[in-house]
Amino acid sequence: MDELIIGLASAGVFFILLSFFLPDKQQRLEKEVEELSMKMLQEHYQFNKKLKVLEEELLIGESPSAALRKPAASVNQIIQNQVVALYQQGTPIPQIAAQSSLSADQVKEILNEKVQTGSLS
Repeated sequence: MDELIIGLASAGVFFILLSFFLPDKQQRLEKEVEELSMKMLQEHYQFNKKLKVLEEELLIGESPSAALRKPAASVNQIIQNQVVALYQQGTPIPQIAAQSSLSADQVKEILNEKVQTGSLS
């Protein structure tokens, strides 16, 4: 009976010591997941970089003035009314453009549209 207890105790100690020298599967798995995550981040970054290059190429294909210019119809009605009110008060077009965050061309376009519709005298 004593021999059985000593044999089991020595086997237990042997297996505990053996567990220190075996490779840890969880650490290896964590390392693989980390590598995969880094690879995915790099691919995502490269994809976004390529997408920006394509967008820039598409914008270059258009005429630069058409890409930068907004039509008067897309400007908010409140801003259009503000432009008209400032113009009627005698404010110069460059100052109207600065106050309304529009370009001078957009201000002129809004004013021309209002003259054509008859709402600006």
